[in-house]
Amino acid sequence: MKAAVHREYGPPDVVQIEDVEKPVANDNEVLIEVRAASVNPLDWHFMRGKPYIVRLFTGLRKPRNPRMGRDLAGRVEAVGKNVRRFHPGDEVFGAGGGAFADYACVRENALSLKPTNLTFEQAAAVPVAAISALQGVRDKGRIQLGQKVLINGAAGGVGTFAVQIAKSFGADVTGVCSTRNVNMVRSIGADRVIDYTREDFTESGERYDFIFDCVGNRSLSDLRRVMSPRAISLGFGAPKGQWIAPLTGALKALVWSMFRSQKLVGFIASINNQDLVVLKELIESKKVTPVIDRRYRLSEAPEAIRYLEEGHARGKVVITLEKNNQT
Repeated sequence: MKAAVHREYGPPDVVQIEDVEKPVANDNEVLIEVRAASVNPLDWHFMRGKPYIVRLFTGLRKPRNPRMGRDLAGRVEAVGKNVRRFHPGDEVFGAGGGAFADYACVRENALSLKPTNLTFEQAAAVPVAAISALQGVRDKGRIQLGQKVLINGAAGGVGTFAVQIAKSFGADVTGVCSTRNVNMVRSIGADRVIDYTREDFTESGERYDFIFDCVGNRSLSDLRRVMSPRAISLGFGAPKGQWIAPLTGALKALVWSMFRSQKLVGFIASINNQDLVVLKELIESKKVTPVIDRRYRLSEAPEAIRYLEEGHARGKVVITLEKNNQT
């Protein structure tokens, strides 16, 4: 079968499409015939091995597992003997290693049946970004009806889902994005949209109950100016190549939050079946719809990763498996 692999760390040019052995599902896994996958920042961080701390998990000198990709959607080919939720032929979506390939194995708990109203491409755009948005808004932000929410980076993969999920919880949502994305962010439900090229949201005089910062380009003092007395600010992103400052900022936020009613927090999303089912229900009720910027073939995986790494994608970047989509 064909798969995107990187046998060394580096730029997208290190990614090659190779013939590799078809995987076999273990007792708790599902073998998926991949119909589509999507690209996440995690993919290019693993590809480059940066920040260097990721190499503690992926391999110090070269990748231990050269296969790439996490998000996927497709059909169940086979199941392990302990799998109960899925059967061959089921259409599913979820996240597992080696998604940029004709076939991939995924843990049963990291899958759900595909939303009936989505294509495979749309479903592949959901897992990591939408889970991050859901857990950020629901679990960290604890959003309540009528609360004021600001999404910084509202046009990105996580941001587009965060806008829609916050709206589904009854929040009043303000999105921050560039000029070319204003109409799109408004179209997915934002009550107000701030064009950061024309207006600094930290100087607006508004106060928010929850700030979901998907960019990580503002200081703690900047954010405090627009936080209500008991607000929560969730930091999820960091500007490309800038990792020391966010780590330092996280330590400052931890100490600062210990002595104030306002809270600055961070988190790492966890893929699980229960939250994928929640997203499936939100999608099928038409409260959430994936936003797809560009589509690439598997043979164009390096270009897809390069485009996402540039940092200008609106919504998600999707890879379609050519051979598997001929039927």
